[in-house]
Amino acid sequence: MPGIPQHVVQRGNNRLPCFLDDADRRRYLTLLGEALLDTDCKLHAYVLMDNHVHLLTTPPKIGAVARLMQKLGLGYVGQFNARHRRTGTLWEGRYKVSLVDSESYVLHCHRHIDLNPVRARMTDDPTTFPWSSCASHCGLRQEATLSPHPQYTTLAATPEARAEAYRQLLHEALSDDDLKAIRTYLQQQRALGRDDFRAMVEAKTHASPASGPRIAHLTQIQTTVSEPDPVSAQQ
Repeated sequence: MPGIPQHVVQRGNNRLPCFLDDADRRRYLTLLGEALLDTDCKLHAYVLMDNHVHLLTTPPKIGAVARLMQKLGLGYVGQFNARHRRTGTLWEGRYKVSLVDSESYVLHCHRHIDLNPVRARMTDDPTTFPWSSCASHCGLRQEATLSPHPQYTTLAATPEARAEAYRQLLHEALSDDDLKAIRTYLQQQRALGRDDFRAMVEAKTHASPASGPRIAHLTQIQTTVSEPDPVSAQQ
């Protein structure tokens, strides 16, 4: 659906690594930038984990995300296989995607993506992880491929104040229920948000509420940081 942010996840086949070194990661980001220009999709957040990728992107028209992922996936797999002298598939089937309710979910998704390395216990400070959008959102570097979502820009009036406000948000942990909802509805490729958002998605896609699980509601953000689960953190 055009104009609606989409949370995309693509995993390595059998959850095996899809990046073997930093050269792989740099090449993926280069190809991602090219695919964004080719499809006019806007990228709001990303993280490259060892065996999967998260993207938060808004397509300009129908089918744009599919074209983005096809162009990116095919280009990267060909170069990955050639560089590492391997053959066969790299990805675990088709990518997963969940429509994002802008008002109540975009910043949740931002934080879910940027905090992935922390939940995986790869770092204590998400801004130091070089393969995510977190440092850019916190004002520590600039990336031409990133397009701030309107919900991010509403955090404050200036870029500096927005970066500080986002850093403060990172200290407010998503509740266990919110994390479970994000993962479940992404896996089931269902829209996640308010009732009116769900109704709009169902009307435009002709999806019946009975055809899948009921839309999840986001709970109020908790202000205490919970201990991460190293297994679920990779989801």
